[in-house]
Amino acid sequence: MARPTRGAAIPFSSIKFSELIGSLSFALDLTEGQPAGHCVRSCWIGTHIGRRLGLDDTALWELYYTLLLKDLGCSSNAARICELYLTDDLGFKHDFKRVDGSLRRVLEFVVGHTGPGLGLVERVRAVGRILRHGDAFAQELIETRCQRGAEIARRLRFSEAVAEGIHALDEHWDGGGRPDRLAGETIPLYARIALLSQVVDVFHTAGDARAALDEARRRAGSWFDPKLVAVLETLADDRPFWDMLASQEVDRAVFALAPGRREVALDEDYMDEIAAAFGYVVDAKSPYTAGHSTRVALYTDMLAAELGLDAARRRWLRRGALLHDVGKLGVSNAILDKPGKLDDDEWAAVRQHAELSEAILSRIPAFGELASVAAAHHERLDGKGYPR
Repeated sequence: MARPTRGAAIPFSSIKFSELIGSLSFALDLTEGQPAGHCVRSCWIGTHIGRRLGLDDTALWELYYTLLLKDLGCSSNAARICELYLTDDLGFKHDFKRVDGSLRRVLEFVVGHTGPGLGLVERVRAVGRILRHGDAFAQELIETRCQRGAEIARRLRFSEAVAEGIHALDEHWDGGGRPDRLAGETIPLYARIALLSQVVDVFHTAGDARAALDEARRRAGSWFDPKLVAVLETLADDRPFWDMLASQEVDRAVFALAPGRREVALDEDYMDEIAAAFGYVVDAKSPYTAGHSTRVALYTDMLAAELGLDAARRRWLRRGALLHDVGKLGVSNAILDKPGKLDDDEWAAVRQHAELSEAILSRIPAFGELASVAAAHHERLDGKGYPR
């Protein structure tokens, strides 16, 4: 992409809305500790289920974006997970995705993931506290995530149906989910499809199609709507479906799959709102970064004004400032919130966040220069910065 000249407006008319949101969803994969493309793959699965259900274009469009953005609120409970469980939030979230909710599996998970770096006495105390208050802690964590996710979806101008689908992601068919203990068809359809889709992706990525289908069958009637599992079963022998799910090209396939309900106009104001919303996702990860991206955007704009840059260029720079730290979602809060000095491995993880920001933003063709700016925001004039 050619470097824009000073004052040049950045053209967004060529960006597809599905491509923009889908590309930014890779940031949400980071904060859940999931392999890159988890939200996109969940969208591939869930949209096919929606099509086989015979949903109309409006419902398919809403389902599609519920799936891509299902994890919008996940950064908001990361610091609290580290505080309560005394562990790495990314590994915790990654591994918890495979826990089926049975008492035995939950107890095994708690014992194995609480205070792994502590001495025996400290670990026993920490595990005991979780066992005494675990239900309240789980409710708090999921409630925070669901409420923040729905709130950000509304900021992004999505319908209440999409916001409600994100809010109810962790509800279970048998009423054993959270945050509202909804059951059966009182759970929004988009949420029911999203929960099934994400579990299928987790088990397919870790194993294969058979492992994913077996897990869906095991949880039918408890976690999952049995009718949706039956629809998933109709895809069991669809080899192209599973091959694409495992393909490096699945993101392109998902972007092409976007329902044609309407063309979303990506005007300048909407681009500002999207950048601000994802900046909010980043800043919610740690109490030490609350409001950071917004402040950086303000200072950037003030400096740009002093340098005589025109309004279009200043607007472009504000967006870059809002998104510059998106890669920080891939750094554990055990590191970000550590009160003492970082060791070499921890410092290496922190340094990686600039490269992660670049990798995410470079997925969007019109963000090419923004990606380069994000990659270099810790470089120094004396050459002692990072990552390069």
